[in-house]
Amino acid sequence: MAQVSEKEAKSGIDKVVKALQNSGPAKKELGRLNKVTTVLGYGSPSPGTLAVRFNASFRKGGMGRSAIPLPFGLGQSNESEGRGTMVGQVKAAIDTKTGKVTSCSVFRDLGYGRAFNLKL
Repeated sequence: MAQVSEKEAKSGIDKVVKALQNSGPAKKELGRLNKVTTVLGYGSPSPGTLAVRFNASFRKGGMGRSAIPLPFGLGQSNESEGRGTMVGQVKAAIDTKTGKVTSCSVFRDLGYGRAFNLKL
């Protein structure tokens, strides 16, 4: 087993994030990937493969603005609402020679919901 540096893992995570953001089916199923919240782990299970696992926040649909009335009849606030946000656990493998994502699956609601497999 080869050692994987944090820099290599960060690069791999960025490639997976870009693949998820550019995928139409992923956007339709999960929503837009907002940010990586927690890196859970990374390593090299076999030579030439980088495996990463992280939690990511996805946002789906609408403006997400709340209609909270302001005092004294000043209208409504423009606060962002937490609706439409889902945290999923992303598990992916990247080929270290080509830099391409070979497999990627997203487990909805931290593993308690359905899984989405990205077609590559």
